[in-house]
Amino acid sequence: MKLLFKWLLSGAALLLVAQLYSGVEVRSFGAALWAALVIGLFNAVLRPLLVVLTLPVTVVTVGLFLFVINALMFWAAAGVLDGFHVGGFGAALLGSLLYSALGLAVDSALERLFPRQ
Repeated sequence: MKLLFKWLLSGAALLLVAQLYSGVEVRSFGAALWAALVIGLFNAVLRPLLVVLTLPVTVVTVGLFLFVINALMFWAAAGVLDGFHVGGFGAALLGSLLYSALGLAVDSALERLFPRQ
């Protein structure tokens, strides 16, 4: 149940990002749900591999390169979906920052609704 709520709220968060920032466009709530799913899959599968491969760069930049990896995952999701568009790497960087901040709020709210036993 918690996973379903997280998916729905992540889709709503993506719609909010599109409303707050013009560099990110989402056509509908259905497109936002698909985008949230693809972003989640990319973050679960590709992101760990990229983090390991770019570890030297991440260490040299004191972790700031992780923002670039997040933006690439956001941008890649927009590249494979039709109803989700990001207007370039800068838009992906800012959009991913907003989406991550809203994701933290979603996780915090869900932790209160579904406490761990």
